[in-house]
Amino acid sequence: MRQDDLDGLIAFVAVADERGFTSAAARLGVSPSAVSQTIRNLERRLGAALFNRTTRSVGLTEAGARYLERVRPALLDLSTAAGDLDAQTSQPTGVLRINVPRAGHLIVLQPILGRFLQAYPSINLEIHLDNHLVDIVAQGFDAGIRFGEFVQKDMVGIKVGPDMTAHVVASPEYLAQRGVPLHPQDLVHHDCIAFRHNTSGQIERWEFSRDGERFDHVPRGRLILNDSEALVSAAMDGLGIAYMINGYIEGYLAQGSLVRILEGWSPAFPALYLYYADRRRVPPKLRALIDFIRDNPQPAG
Repeated sequence: MRQDDLDGLIAFVAVADERGFTSAAARLGVSPSAVSQTIRNLERRLGAALFNRTTRSVGLTEAGARYLERVRPALLDLSTAAGDLDAQTSQPTGVLRINVPRAGHLIVLQPILGRFLQAYPSINLEIHLDNHLVDIVAQGFDAGIRFGEFVQKDMVGIKVGPDMTAHVVASPEYLAQRGVPLHPQDLVHHDCIAFRHNTSGQIERWEFSRDGERFDHVPRGRLILNDSEALVSAAMDGLGIAYMINGYIEGYLAQGSLVRILEGWSPAFPALYLYYADRRRVPPKLRALIDFIRDNPQPAG
């Protein structure tokens, strides 16, 4: 094997994963032209086209797909070897890539980001907001954050958020104008802000339970959103009643921008977990984040 046989493999996998040269360049921290030139050099050495390129998309050729199948495991082994060496250093360092849904970012990461980056100046943190489930190993992430029910059985999962319960909230102005519902059935007479899940496309059902009694409500308000932060803002603007989990609305409740209602009907939900592939090979940069989250827990609602 010649020394230059390994040139371009990381760029190749990045372009294959990102399905584009521009996004792969952003991931690698180089220019798109540099990535494009690297791929052309690799294709020239291999004597085969690895990508089909159009003005709108980039996709693997049949040869490229076969090559990726062989190359990716080898690069993962090399990355693991580098991680083992990294584990021997005392100062956590390197790029830490985390895949997390919007709610997980708001609840777990956003409150501690500034302090974490200040505490570990040698760690560069890349957070990819994604409500879809992905293969974090195949996509090159060090870890992911998801609700416990979605963490795969072969992953190591660590609880990183508060206990989750449903919160039904509205602004004081809305409640003063429309009245306070005392039972979930009263919600049919109110404007309820609906949430549509990006993954399934379904409108979220509002679940209630108390003393063995269960009640489900399908919101039929005039406003439908697919973003947690927008949902909070709409409720504070007096546009209706919202149904959400705790974890990042406590400040709004404390300052009076939102009021919690139907509190006795709140069911519990799965907590948030940080997960990764192998307990035996946790690099210091990931261990630093895990420990920092544990040492700075978010209050339960």
